[in-house]
Amino acid sequence: MKFEMTPSEILAAARAPEPGDEGYDPFDAFDEAQGVDNVPNPYPKFAELLAECPVHHGSLAPRFGRGLVSELLAGERPIANVMSYAGVERVLRDGATFSSAGYADSMGVVMGHTILEMDEPEHGQYRKLIQQAFTRREMERWEHEIVYPVLNHYIDAFADRGRADLVGELMFVFPVHVIAIALGLPEADLPGFYRRAVEITNMATQIERGFAASQWLYDFLEPVVDDRRAGPQEDLISLLAHAELDGQRLTNDEIIAFCRLLLPAGAETTYRAASNMMVGLLSNPEQLDAVRADRSLVTAAVEESLRWEAPLTGISRTATADAVVDGIEIQAGTSVNTSMGSANHDPSRWDDPERFDLFRQPKAHIAFATGPHLCLGIHLARMEMRAVLECLLDRLPGLRLDPAAPAPEIVGMAFRSPAALPVLWDV
Repeated sequence: MKFEMTPSEILAAARAPEPGDEGYDPFDAFDEAQGVDNVPNPYPKFAELLAECPVHHGSLAPRFGRGLVSELLAGERPIANVMSYAGVERVLRDGATFSSAGYADSMGVVMGHTILEMDEPEHGQYRKLIQQAFTRREMERWEHEIVYPVLNHYIDAFADRGRADLVGELMFVFPVHVIAIALGLPEADLPGFYRRAVEITNMATQIERGFAASQWLYDFLEPVVDDRRAGPQEDLISLLAHAELDGQRLTNDEIIAFCRLLLPAGAETTYRAASNMMVGLLSNPEQLDAVRADRSLVTAAVEESLRWEAPLTGISRTATADAVVDGIEIQAGTSVNTSMGSANHDPSRWDDPERFDLFRQPKAHIAFATGPHLCLGIHLARMEMRAVLECLLDRLPGLRLDPAAPAPEIVGMAFRSPAALPVLWDV
């Protein structure tokens, strides 16, 4: 794959002021928004809550000393917070009793009608159509034709320097670039796409810009979808436009809504997950050395990092009927917050769960949810994380934390990742 623009040129063009918008930088706005949720470590509080009771009714805001985004999404409905692995798994596997439709009033307002808010039978039919574009064969093509070339393109920009911020110069930028290429967008359109990707991801704090970015993406993608219907190419939009099941095809609105959702649900979570993985490994250099010496440990490193610091700590459901979870009654109409962060640190399932240890006995975690709404991009996310680690080990010998910089800190309540990750290597 040939690139005409350098990473710095792409970012500079994406950040350049637009007419009437002088003084605004979407990337600075994104950084500022991360500070709103700057919780250093919610896991001790999760452990405290779980030890008291596996399901807590009512607001947890007083326990954390802050308002919680999940509670804003609940609106006027009563709230239940499920903390245990067994309880979270129970809720997420039972889509009939615990509905996803509540996301229509939050994410759906900006994204459109997406798989995130669908229940059965609509969800199953739609998912089968979408999955035709995410086959194992297609993910292998992405890996070799898109992901590795994009990663190496960004690493090329700093490999000879001997130091870099892995978050700002690699993790934050490469997943959006991967999605843009997978969609079949020309490189010249990447800066504008990149800018709107950041704005739609930042919609929780800047809703009007989120709406504007959503409309821009619709206007930008609709002619692309029409073009691919007429003449399919080897890209994701072509696959979505021609996917068919029992005579049903995806509409333009459905395809564009899914493409919008890929940005926060795919690109943002991937950058956070990959960043968290490297914090875990770099902060435990003996484990990084073990992976460097034995690449068969890459998969274990990916899975342990997802368990240890999932990029998203919780998702919400709405009870459609009275139910019992972990012996606690939950009434119909309750907004049920499933704490995947707490579940992945449940001491009944993992010893010393706050410790990063890739040598643990393998056990299924719940970072990608479970049940009917198991993350559709699970294979893509794992592949990108493996590719990041492999590329960094191949390209940056002696990779280590920069001792002159502050130790990296993973922060956030709902979304978790470090703001920066300064590193050194041998050149």
